[in-house]
Amino acid sequence: MTFPILTTPRLLLRAFTPKDIPDLVRLAGDWEIARTTTIPHPYSEEAACRWIASQREAFEQDHAVTWAMTHRQEGYFMGAIDLRFQKQRHVAEIGYWVGVPYWGQGYTTEAARAVLAYGFGEQELYRIQARYLHNNPASGRVMQKIGMTYEGTLRAAVFRDGAYYDLLVYAILKPEYERRRAAGEERSA
Repeated sequence: MTFPILTTPRLLLRAFTPKDIPDLVRLAGDWEIARTTTIPHPYSEEAACRWIASQREAFEQDHAVTWAMTHRQEGYFMGAIDLRFQKQRHVAEIGYWVGVPYWGQGYTTEAARAVLAYGFGEQELYRIQARYLHNNPASGRVMQKIGMTYEGTLRAAVFRDGAYYDLLVYAILKPEYERRRAAGEERSA
């Protein structure tokens, strides 16, 4: 099975390699990332190695695709984005994070649009969903920009660092995605 490489005007989404480990540890290990995701903190090189191996295995078993989000021209690593499949149901969940130096620049939205196109196209999915911790409204804005609809809140669904966090759930269906694409809306906002 060949790993799918995705490109956007500013990004190259590719498989993780061992060369990504130092940047993965540095960016994912930032407390600002940990406090708004479920990524452990501190984040060690050993954890990064195990995570990359688990993502490779998930891809080989056709359970998920996890891309390293890199700058298309400069090549530097910026974050990660994935699709985790429930293929028998034609459903996947998208997840993502981007390093603090790259926040607020539209990179995650750009990557998420490419992953939606891949999911609804190559993978023939019918539904793509996403969740975010309530203390990370920027993630919710990404979901809204890519056309997802708010579906509900899973109250106190995550416990970490001595506190409970709500998870907000969004999703988009293939017909909605196709209507937005036909209208050119997936490039706006």
